[in-house]
Amino acid sequence: MADPSSYRPKPGQIPDSPGVYRFRDEHRRVIYVGKAKSLRQRLANYFQDLAGLHPRTRSMVTTAASVEWTVVSTEVEALQLEYSWIKEYDPRFNVKYRDDKSYPYLAVTMNEEFPRVQVMRGHKKKGVRYFGPYAHAWAIRDTVDLLLRVFPVRTCSAGVFKNASRTGRPCLLGYIGKCSAPCVERVSDEEHRELAEEFCDFMTGRTGTYLRRLEKQMMEAADEMEYERAARLRDDIEALKKAMEKNAVVLADATDADLIAVAEDELEAAVQIFHVRGGRVRGQRGWVTDKVEEITTGALVEHALQQLYGEETGDAVPKEVLVPALPDPLEPVQEWLTGRRGSNVSLRIPQRGDKRALMETVERNAQQALVLHKTKRASDLTTRSRALEEIADALDLDSAPLRIECYDISHLQGDDVVASMVVFEDGLQRKSEYRRFQIKGFEGQDDVRSMHEVITRRFKRYLSEKEKTGEWTDGENTLAASDGDSTLTSPGSLTDTSSGPLTDTASAPLADGFKDDEGRPKRFAYPPQLVVVDGGQPQVAAAQRALDELGIDDIAVCGLAKRLEEVWLPGEDDPVVLPRTSEGLYLLQRVRDEAHRFAITYQRTKRAKRFRSSPLDDVPGLGETRKQALIKHFGSVKKLRSATIDQICEVPGIGRKTAETIAVALAQAAPAAPAVNTATGEIMEDEESETTAETSGEPVSAGAPDERRGHET
Repeated sequence: MADPSSYRPKPGQIPDSPGVYRFRDEHRRVIYVGKAKSLRQRLANYFQDLAGLHPRTRSMVTTAASVEWTVVSTEVEALQLEYSWIKEYDPRFNVKYRDDKSYPYLAVTMNEEFPRVQVMRGHKKKGVRYFGPYAHAWAIRDTVDLLLRVFPVRTCSAGVFKNASRTGRPCLLGYIGKCSAPCVERVSDEEHRELAEEFCDFMTGRTGTYLRRLEKQMMEAADEMEYERAARLRDDIEALKKAMEKNAVVLADATDADLIAVAEDELEAAVQIFHVRGGRVRGQRGWVTDKVEEITTGALVEHALQQLYGEETGDAVPKEVLVPALPDPLEPVQEWLTGRRGSNVSLRIPQRGDKRALMETVERNAQQALVLHKTKRASDLTTRSRALEEIADALDLDSAPLRIECYDISHLQGDDVVASMVVFEDGLQRKSEYRRFQIKGFEGQDDVRSMHEVITRRFKRYLSEKEKTGEWTDGENTLAASDGDSTLTSPGSLTDTSSGPLTDTASAPLADGFKDDEGRPKRFAYPPQLVVVDGGQPQVAAAQRALDELGIDDIAVCGLAKRLEEVWLPGEDDPVVLPRTSEGLYLLQRVRDEAHRFAITYQRTKRAKRFRSSPLDDVPGLGETRKQALIKHFGSVKKLRSATIDQICEVPGIGRKTAETIAVALAQAAPAAPAVNTATGEIMEDEESETTAETSGEPVSAGAPDERRGHET
């Protein structure tokens, strides 16, 4: 625990102007971001007597090891920079709202030639009109199904649309009148786009115009004795009214507004948002957060506004935002919202009337959301805490292992040897920090040697990062960290010159445990409290030996053997046996099984890629499209191998120089061994097997064992 006075800036160093400040811990990770009208006054509050600080604020300042700040011109700029840095650094002591689900939106793709109505989740795309969010996707589909009678806009995928255009026949919706069928040119692109615009207008609340127009058309059809047409218009009117009934009128003045309510206790807060458009509730969403800092209701509202509108512009920001408490100060937030919308935005607390009554409804929803969240989490949090305490007691650790890394080796009878590293923090998966390794330091099957290589490479990089920050000054440790230099060759690949390449293939954004001096992602810089290996005494001994060789003595190691689920410790002849009902054993099993799953997935991917390989893969500059064109033209690699250069040049897209390169590559490549159909055991003809492998992409085994019998570790 750090003493705040050790990094407290001198009073004259802190400017008395608006700005944004960052607290960093001993690993240079950003742990808190804040803004202030006066940096000098705000930062002074953090460096008073610890006894006078709020417990969570005290925890933050004692975890931090340094503080830095950036001066800006106005409070609005400070608000924008604070939001950007919170999104970038993901600081652990800031309020972070967690969506309780991925909310679906009704989207109209106005950026396409023929706009499409569909359900969308995730990040919003440019040129797409969004309505919602809705609580359930089926609610969107029900609404769309009703509206398609009046606004027959395209709803099909690109593949269905293209197929209908090719065949000249529309899909079922086109036949039953729920699609205007632009795919077969029943309407022009201008007419279809006008339909999509009318659909969007109706969804934004301008419903009266269309109802009056349809009623007028119905009366005219009845007067002209076109009773069938009048009946269809009557049904259309009923469909629109039914769609409107799904969103009851809550504000009689057709207001566009968002209502935000907060329910909180000392530790957590729940936020509920109702999106009202045209006086009707068009969407609802909710967030829950841990109150890791001392924070007021107004500050919670400010963070909710940043989360809600930080990436929105235009009409996505309503004219009116109703809140339970106003941020302090109010003016910068209101000016920021006005800038996001492009016109004035009113931010206020409703006092009476329909808006106050609706706010009370939103507040009740927030209270219920908080109660439900605490009910769900109580048992889970208690269980995780007990599991970590049981592991600490069983392994005789000084404290609970808040970060656990688990390693597993996977191969198929010695081929495609790979390893996985999974990370659990506070008993929960951190998939953004998973890593995968290729074992290339040696050939063949040796799980113990593979485990030693992986642990060595992972913690060599950790020591290298510590050496960069100056935390390792001892000569022996510095030598260990530098021995076998690791070089960053690309954003996703590390090359360890002593033991082959290490591939970093995590697909999600990195967590704050792997940040560089500016808080941006870097790899393998944050150590675990416990390393778990999948295996028994030999694997545990190999992992411990790797750490000893690197001079690391503050990381515990254990192994979990599959057969009897016993826990092995380095240098111990007898395992630690945890009760079968132990929560600690259950957590270790989950960690081990996740590492096994992650390794197996990677190993199978590599194996499938190897089976689908072809001599054409080695031809430089020959992409997938031209390879398929060659196989389609000649029928098989065998026939391509016997073709002349002039014959190869006949393939579209293949020039003479490329044809010569292909001929040389195929001449140097040895013919493939007879392939075996693993389903029947028959030896396949060369032409048949090569054609199958190249055109279908299915793996054709050349003497490889049946996958169901193969040994996967």
